[in-house]
Amino acid sequence: MNDFDFFIGSWNVVNRRLATLFAGSDDWNEFPGASICRSIFDGGGNTEEIIFPTLGSRGFTLRLFDVEREQWSIYWANSRSGVLFPPVVGTFVDGRGDFYGDDTHEGRPIRAHFIWSEITPTSARWEQEFSADGGRTWESNWIMEFTRAVT
Repeated sequence: MNDFDFFIGSWNVVNRRLATLFAGSDDWNEFPGASICRSIFDGGGNTEEIIFPTLGSRGFTLRLFDVEREQWSIYWANSRSGVLFPPVVGTFVDGRGDFYGDDTHEGRPIRAHFIWSEITPTSARWEQEFSADGGRTWESNWIMEFTRAVT
């Protein structure tokens, strides 16, 4: 239930996001971020707000642990749309978190996959990949490298 305890606190973030999805592109945009994560429900959930200063936008994540199913649901929203996207759901195994869900991209159904890895007390990596073919192939499209902010 406390899988995300490592993430509580303030983080500096280096973002790399694919410029064009599902086009075979290798053109990545890099931009900074600053994130604050707060625990709720004694570790059974958390909220995170990330600021993208060069983009003029923010993101918000809600993570909740389903006690009965013993898995996490991760919800994302951004300040540009104000829409809460469908959740990805999954678990941590051997220090890696894998979370899957259904979504759409430009009106097409896709599968989404979030990966949490390389977790240490002062760093972590998050990656998002999408599949347009039901999960047979995946395209990585956003990578965040987190470094604990010194306060």
